[in-house]
Amino acid sequence: MVARLVIAAPASGAGKTTVATGLMAALTRRGMAVSPHKVGPDYIDPSYHAMATGRPGRNLDPWLVGEELVAPLFLHGAAGADLAVVEGVMGLYDGAGASEFASTAHVARLLDAPVVLVVDAAKQSRSVAALVHGFASYDTRLRFGGVILNRVGSARHEDLCRQALAESGVPVLGAIHRSDAVAAPSRHLGLVPVAERRTQAARAMDAVAELVAASCDLEELVRLARTAPAPAATPWSPGPAAPVTTRVAVAGGQAFTFGYTEQAELLAAAGAEVVTFDPLVDEALPEGTGGVVIGGGFPEVYAAELAANEPLRKEVSAFGGPISAECAGLLYLSRKLDGRPMCGVLDLEARMTGALTLGYRDAVAVRDSALTRTGERYRGHEFHRTAVDPLPERPLFRWRGGADGFAEGRVVASYLHLHWAGSPQLAARFVEACR
Repeated sequence: MVARLVIAAPASGAGKTTVATGLMAALTRRGMAVSPHKVGPDYIDPSYHAMATGRPGRNLDPWLVGEELVAPLFLHGAAGADLAVVEGVMGLYDGAGASEFASTAHVARLLDAPVVLVVDAAKQSRSVAALVHGFASYDTRLRFGGVILNRVGSARHEDLCRQALAESGVPVLGAIHRSDAVAAPSRHLGLVPVAERRTQAARAMDAVAELVAASCDLEELVRLARTAPAPAATPWSPGPAAPVTTRVAVAGGQAFTFGYTEQAELLAAAGAEVVTFDPLVDEALPEGTGGVVIGGGFPEVYAAELAANEPLRKEVSAFGGPISAECAGLLYLSRKLDGRPMCGVLDLEARMTGALTLGYRDAVAVRDSALTRTGERYRGHEFHRTAVDPLPERPLFRWRGGADGFAEGRVVASYLHLHWAGSPQLAARFVEACR
């Protein structure tokens, strides 16, 4: 059995990332092996989870992988852990579109895990009880375990909130007073990833671990996590390891921080030696590279540095093997990004815009490529404030109201983020193309 908790909130901005990450860090510092998870497609929060626990942060998203894989992927990630903490997304019941599908509540039910609601108590006292009552009674299928009050203004304020919640019968598992020491900087796509502020993030992690340990009943939270029943699912596996037949270079460093852990595991199982390179500082691809994977991140923030690394840009431009690029990778393969030279693999120009493109996509591949076959269905996610010109004349993917994706020879690039555990054929095809 894996003890587990889901940390949720009534809405975004209530502090669930602070509480979830602080709880992970506080329990890890007490000697527990804590498995970190995040509901939804977000890449940035898991980077903080990984720092808090020393284990890879993993995503649980029914939209991207199918609800049948959520529990198996959870068990795979939580193997060997004493306890798992799952941070929710948005409000507890907010899912894809108008439905509850892929919401925190949906994932909590799939995991049969107790839910702890983080409530922003600022500017209210007794009303907290009414809010919590509504969330606890809205879906009685959930294991609603209790509440953590956040941004409490004073001891008197905390006492008023506790009295109101005592009447409702909902346990208060913590009360966190306002603190500026745990704030994390944000920009156009959310929090700044750990890789870009590791020293400052480490200091903030110490502060949030101490804050949560001092403000929350850790023993009761662990006890609650242990009430979760043994899951009926079988752990997911990337498959038996095949003999290594190629080397796949995956972009990393500060400019390319977006990627799901299972992608590298699937590539390794398919027979690839997975190595990381940093386009900001490495002047050549790793020796013997047979294929290149460039995921998401923030090349727009580092455009000058990427442009200055001319030796690597030229090598990527001349590389004849398969390249899989998503979002940031698409920008890096273009001729220019905000007027600065990039690799020029694709005859495009990319630029920052003021508009946010965000949402799930139910896409169909409408042409063959090194990774896809015509007619295959892929569920992905877009999240960017950039645009490319020209748009593809023959897009790789189409969905209701949109199209995207470039497929030129062995190069596949699009804005669509895919979770390869939901489409494991991608890893097998990529490794085969590398051979």
